Amino acid sequence: MKITPVILAAGQGTRMRSDIPKVLHPLMGRPMVWYAIQAVQEVSHERPVLITGHGGQAVRQAVGQAADFALQEPQLGTAHAVKQAEPLLRDSTDLVLVTCADMPLLTPDTLKQLVQAHLDQMEQDEQQTPVTLLTVKSADPRGFGRIIHNADGHVIAIVEENEATPEQLQINELNAGVYCFTSRWLWGALDRISLSSKGEYYLTDLASLAVEQGYRVQALVAADPDEAIGINTRLHLAEAETILRNRKNQALMLSGVTLIDPATTYIEGKVEIGRDTVIWPNTFLQGDTIIGESCIIGPNAIIRNTRIGDRSQVYASVLEEALIEEDVDIGPFAHLRSGAHLARGVHMGNFGEVKDSYLGPGTKMGHFSYVGNTTTGSKTNIGAGTITCNYDGERKHPTEIGEGVFIGSDTMLVAPLKIGDRARTGAGSVVTKDIPADSLAVGVPARVIKKFERRD
Repeated sequence: MKITPVILAAGQGTRMRSDIPKVLHPLMGRPMVWYAIQAVQEVSHERPVLITGHGGQAVRQAVGQAADFALQEPQLGTAHAVKQAEPLLRDSTDLVLVTCADMPLLTPDTLKQLVQAHLDQMEQDEQQTPVTLLTVKSADPRGFGRIIHNADGHVIAIVEENEATPEQLQINELNAGVYCFTSRWLWGALDRISLSSKGEYYLTDLASLAVEQGYRVQALVAADPDEAIGINTRLHLAEAETILRNRKNQALMLSGVTLIDPATTYIEGKVEIGRDTVIWPNTFLQGDTIIGESCIIGPNAIIRNTRIGDRSQVYASVLEEALIEEDVDIGPFAHLRSGAHLARGVHMGNFGEVKDSYLGPGTKMGHFSYVGNTTTGSKTNIGAGTITCNYDGERKHPTEIGEGVFIGSDTMLVAPLKIGDRARTGAGSVVTKDIPADSLAVGVPARVIKKFERRD
């Protein structure tokens, strides 16, 4: 049985008060539409058809090859939107699964249950049920249409909230706007929908139309009403973000990660964390961040697109696009920028900054230092206040520091520069020329005043 998803993403989203298309607003580090695509991909191997409208070009660019596209122009309601997929799908699929791009909380499991309910009914009597719809039971109607049943408990209609009678408004079974249709019935039925008083063609009218034709309309009640939350305002966006964050946090804790206070821990969807790692409050883990096992992160850490090895510790620091190996400790108040690579056992203390640089195994960079465009060997000490002066006003230049080097406090390393293995600089030195291995340089500008006998 071939199942093709159709995702409605054409709405303007005026209540968002934004120049950004509604379905591209981010949730947990991903655009809202991503969640709709990801959910249907676990139900069907067929590429979904995304119905675009307002901001369609931007939506197409964001989605890329994850979907086929149909343009709804003008936008004349949900039934009109689904109709735009007909040229792509008529006579090429058995079932059409319709969802909305502004429902990021809808889970693949619920969609699978909806499709399976439709398939089960088809197996019993293929001619009886051309549509199975998802409903929720909630005391908060959120503007959803009401599900009308007959005396036998069968669905006979969906009434939009603005057209419902006072009695119908008391109904707590709501239409979630998610449907599974038998394809060969759907396309002809769409042509029979009448224009509403608002000048739109409602997909909800298909329920009563099916009943008028003698068919049965089947409803599946979602176990979790939160899944039907649609995003229409920034308030809804924040509500969905909280629910998604709670789902992520719960999954991590069940996998063996300790979150000291989940309510104040902000972890985006793509982040991976190993077992026995502890995340302290007010920590933000974003993007493609991967954290190993038995680490301690936070409190007050911001880590973005960074990989951190096992048993490392990050206190109250900002890490961006960095690579941290095992047994590294960082912070508090350190800043690792793009291209920073700290090898195994590195210590980086408070108020230090590293950019586009490699600190070799066991290197120590205590505090109040800046290292940029630099390669450092193993077991080197970078004293407090050390600055690599890598920018001459036009270009950035590299600094190479060997193994076992001791850089004295307040040393200025004026790039391009090479510091040999086991060399030393005196406190306050301004180094403008290369320093050979096993040498001591001091002064402004620094000069070599002593050679050491090498000791292996």
